[in-house]
Amino acid sequence: MPIKIPDSLPACAVLESENIFVMTEYRAIHQDIRPLKLLILNLMPTKEQTEVQLLRKLSNTPLQIEVEFLRTISHESKNVNAEHLESFYVSHDDVRQKRYDGMIITGAPVENLEFEAVDYWQELCEIMEWTKTNVHSTFHICWGAQAGLYYHNGIKKHTLPKKLSGIYTHKILKPQSPFFRGFDDEFFAPHSRYTEVLAEDILANPELELLSVSDSAGVFAVKSVDNRRFFITGHPEYDSDTLAQEYSRDIKKGLDIAVPENYFENDDPNKAPVCRWRSAAQLMYSNWLNYYVYQTTPYEISRVGE
Repeated sequence: MPIKIPDSLPACAVLESENIFVMTEYRAIHQDIRPLKLLILNLMPTKEQTEVQLLRKLSNTPLQIEVEFLRTISHESKNVNAEHLESFYVSHDDVRQKRYDGMIITGAPVENLEFEAVDYWQELCEIMEWTKTNVHSTFHICWGAQAGLYYHNGIKKHTLPKKLSGIYTHKILKPQSPFFRGFDDEFFAPHSRYTEVLAEDILANPELELLSVSDSAGVFAVKSVDNRRFFITGHPEYDSDTLAQEYSRDIKKGLDIAVPENYFENDDPNKAPVCRWRSAAQLMYSNWLNYYVYQTTPYEISRVGE
């Protein structure tokens, strides 16, 4: 949250030059406050686990947020109880006339398919088109980021030689961006994917801004120049043991899969994982909520998308 200080205090200019969010007295007096409305399209098979992961990140801020969960109806989820979906999830038809301050579109384990071959692709396209007029800012994760970049900007994905899995160091290309306020010069984040998008494709598109990359994992954070869409190619919301669960699952399936990099103590899968990304992940979600949703969304939610 911002600090409120007198407009003419000399420290104001110093703090702003250091990328510290300062709210002047004038703005504080004229700021309207209401709960934020957030919609989460949960495409992950382990829906209840993903719910906990995302809500944990969203709840650790002073902001009041009203959360709804959205599901696709053109795909039957096999790893979650139908009663759970009926009780806690809505369809796009249920929310088509509503407007939201923010939305999260999760990843999904369908990277090895062409986008058009995914059984709910048409429904997802309708939802992403709907966000243009009904959502103030949308946060895409992993495959959801690749799908969003492809749909909105025509950015193609590329198959990697092997699965990218592990914890990687990232550098910030736009240190003055509010998205990275409070970050260290380098930070860690998990990745778990078979495909990637290329930095040169992002840089060649005038509608996009490349925010962060990794020497080992490639593109990490991208946003639209109007701040309406964010694309994160990793999984900052992952729990400390999520990659271990995925690795164990893949081994049981008989897949030729490498041990997640920089993850287990001494890279030994018989030892406990070392969590090094939790604080950066929390700050990332908090910054998005604060600077790109709360601080900029219209007070009258009916004006979202204008």
